Amino acid sequence: MPELTISEILSDLRMAEEVISKFERRYWITSDQFFELYSEGLLDDGEHAEDFSEWAGFLKLKQRRKSAVAVR
Repeated sequence: MPELTISEILSDLRMAEEVISKFERRYWITSDQFFELYSEGLLDDGEHAEDFSEWAGFLKLKQRRKSAVAVR
């Protein structure tokens, strides 16, 4: 797997932040609160499952990219 450039990492971080902010505004909850509830399976019955899955994915991407920047 090719190593990402710092430019690609920063671009991914910007995109993740934009998507995460969109979800925080839509659902009126912080990502920290969301991820805690999501991880514990305490959210809705599936009506928003696709959004929540995407939100969690972007939070994980953000964390991976932040870790990649810290390593450099």
